Amino acid sequence: MTQKDIRQELGLRPIINVSGTMTSLGASIVVPEAVAAVSAILPQFVEIGDLQRKASRIIARLCGTEAGFVTASCSAGISLAVAGAMTGCDLAAIERLPDTTGLKNEVLLMTGHMVSYGAPVEQGIRLSGAKVVPVGQATSANRYQLEGAINERTAAAVFVVSHHTVQYGLIPLKEFVEVCHARGVPVIVDAASEYDLKGFLETGADIALYSSHKFLGGPTGGIVAGRKDLVRAAYMQNSGIGRGMKVGKEGMVGTIAALEAWETRDHAGIRERETRSLELWEQTLSGRPGVTPIREPDPTNNPLDRLKVAVEPKEAHITAWDLADALASGRTPIIVRDHEVEHGYFYLDPCNLHPGQEKVVAERLVEELEKARQSNEIIATPLERRRNRSSEALMRWPD
Repeated sequence: MTQKDIRQELGLRPIINVSGTMTSLGASIVVPEAVAAVSAILPQFVEIGDLQRKASRIIARLCGTEAGFVTASCSAGISLAVAGAMTGCDLAAIERLPDTTGLKNEVLLMTGHMVSYGAPVEQGIRLSGAKVVPVGQATSANRYQLEGAINERTAAAVFVVSHHTVQYGLIPLKEFVEVCHARGVPVIVDAASEYDLKGFLETGADIALYSSHKFLGGPTGGIVAGRKDLVRAAYMQNSGIGRGMKVGKEGMVGTIAALEAWETRDHAGIRERETRSLELWEQTLSGRPGVTPIREPDPTNNPLDRLKVAVEPKEAHITAWDLADALASGRTPIIVRDHEVEHGYFYLDPCNLHPGQEKVVAERLVEELEKARQSNEIIATPLERRRNRSSEALMRWPD
């Protein structure tokens, strides 16, 4: 029996996601184990502290560390971990935040890591009351700059792992940890959308933060994992600034189930299905005028590839951004990964497809490319209009 699509009842567009694990699209397909766990816990009462202890044991095992807990999101995890580094387990100090009087309150962040995940990373730090201290320049950060930024007020350092960050010229995590630990500064790694649950902590990070709802395939939530004293201090912020970042029983149980399912997931089989989608799209686009498909590995070393679709407007009769917009409209909206579209390309990410959707994507690509070729003029709308579109839509919401 085919499951009913609730989007139709709600009057929502039935989009196909080839953008990736994007929060703005609902992040990921939740694994069946997590769906079942969430459904089972919703009618029941639990003692939240005990449930978090259970989560801590599961997180510690999967991440190869001492402790962990579940919070509202990875973004919340940044605020809580930074707050914990400042207050420790001082309950009075926890209640005073974001007033940091008398506390170490400076947090180091490389300038090339000052990106947005829907909101600025540095804002997540500042919400705790901490002061962000930039290290280096946008495309360059050196050891001496990190060393020079550490002083008696330094509470922690944050390291961001993301495709949005500058991917060259910055201090690698191993050296970043080495410099910080030499001066007693804990390192917090924002690894929201990363496959590797152990590597960052093995490299020496004191806390690693993950999203429950991305590659893990859990419900919306964040995972704080790492050194027990720092995790405890972060957890205690639930009695302070973390109260508004709380996660429900369903988020905790769903995250636990997703983590346990991760251990038995057929990762090789998933890669094979993704590869078949990439091959189909490559075959579909190869030889088409003005379109060059290029398979590329993930920039942060997640074990997956995406298809880069480079568009030459004179031959294709359409720009990359107009093609992306055309795919996103119509009877079957296809949302591509378009954060670099001004360079004349976008990506197709196969990690969040339901069976058969890869064929729909291929058909829509052909449909829109052939329609463009029939145009007597190159379809090229001003990029500036597109760049401002999301903020303009936000100003009109909920209309």
